[in-house]
Amino acid sequence: MSKETVKLIIKRQDTPDSEPYEEEFELVKRPNMNIIFCLMEIQRNPVNAKGEKTTPVAWESNCLEEVCGACSMVINGKARQACTALVDKLEQPIRLEPMSTFPVERDLIVNRSRMFDALKRVKAWIPIDGTYDLGPGPRMPEKKRQWAYELSKCMTCGVCLEACPNVNSKSSFIGPAPLSQVRLFNAHPTGEMNKEERLEAIMGEGGIQECGNSQNCVQSCPKGIPLTTSIAALNRETTIYAIKKFLDS
Repeated sequence: MSKETVKLIIKRQDTPDSEPYEEEFELVKRPNMNIIFCLMEIQRNPVNAKGEKTTPVAWESNCLEEVCGACSMVINGKARQACTALVDKLEQPIRLEPMSTFPVERDLIVNRSRMFDALKRVKAWIPIDGTYDLGPGPRMPEKKRQWAYELSKCMTCGVCLEACPNVNSKSSFIGPAPLSQVRLFNAHPTGEMNKEERLEAIMGEGGIQECGNSQNCVQSCPKGIPLTTSIAALNRETTIYAIKKFLDS
């Protein structure tokens, strides 16, 4: 009796500058397989569907439980995490591609510097002086803490940027994730001290005004983060800030 198999068509690229190509693999199907398991099997025995020895497919992973966001890739046309993509729930042949929003380093590995640079630009952190004990910080009201926690679930996977039609090689739009983080850190009692600085950052080139409100981001976010709600709130805050700034000048 022949064993059931899994067919994968993987878009590969040897270097950042080389031409992409497709390579097909066929694996023996096992119970509860996910895409990471498939890639590990190919790594263990890098032989393609033609029986030819090939190079192991390069990809990234870390937590294997949809927390780190490292294994994001396009699976059957949809950007998602490979660790939670179960073979039994995917149509075959399974097509794996790198996210197109970011430059490819090799195979399924992309350079997400665009997103991390945007997070630096908006100062997505709470600045504190760590040279001495500042004592307990200001308390956040429970109601605010609850919705802020939802925003804090962002794992910088890049899926929302991949889904957004306004984030591309011809656009400087920073994307939904960095914008949502602005709302998160502006809501923090200590982070609020840098609120105007963050608002200034998202009002510049590539900022919030370049959002086309397609709402692809909120539909694709694996953590269900209310990204469009954050963008709407920031639209209001930047408008109020701009009016106040104009009246004060």
